[in-house]
Amino acid sequence: MNYLIVGGSSGIGKSIVHTLLDQGHDCYVIAREQRDLPEAAQLHFLSHDILDGPFPSDYLPEALAGLAYCPGSINLKPFRSLKEEQFLADYQINVLGAVKSIQASLKALKAGDEGSPSAAILLFSTVAVNTGMPFHASISSAKGAIEGLTRSLAAELAPKIRVNCIAPSITNTPLAGKLLSTPEKIDASAKRHPLHMIGQPSDISASAVHLLSPDSAWITGQVLHIDGGLSSVKN
Repeated sequence: MNYLIVGGSSGIGKSIVHTLLDQGHDCYVIAREQRDLPEAAQLHFLSHDILDGPFPSDYLPEALAGLAYCPGSINLKPFRSLKEEQFLADYQINVLGAVKSIQASLKALKAGDEGSPSAAILLFSTVAVNTGMPFHASISSAKGAIEGLTRSLAAELAPKIRVNCIAPSITNTPLAGKLLSTPEKIDASAKRHPLHMIGQPSDISASAVHLLSPDSAWITGQVLHIDGGLSSVKN
């Protein structure tokens, strides 16, 4: 099957790509840099900034079994110091980039792939939408819009296309590097979670690939919290 992974060269997106390739699928990856993605016949890479100009629709195959939009941002600042431009930047990368990618891919997603009862779209939110956290005003606003988009599109695109979302807590990726830059920071962050662990990309990608696959054919409009229990457990 053919899958499009936007932002698939780093972090969670990269882990999704590795898992899909291991399962024998073709991955069409759009990212600014290829980095250390594996050399594989099933990997089709395009270097492109998703916010720069039109979406490269000619790059897509005729049919897609799924799309995962993985770019994001972590912009943690006191509300009083946030500028309008920072709110706009977070909204552009998290929401408008997803909108652009989905709109350009709808034809291929509706065409589907043989053996798949429905195509799938997967988006990413954050635990901070469900659990109020200080200094998260900008990113929570943008990711809250993603959760609304997920449910709206799930209703509009059913039954041919399923739309789901994963809301992780902090995960050990390059994007979170500044927040996990020392053993002390890692330990402090881990202890804030009931499971006393930091999420790893593979913790997220396992569920992401499931939601993209025909195995989740009866799941749509859901926001799955993979967050070490932070959003629902108090200990």
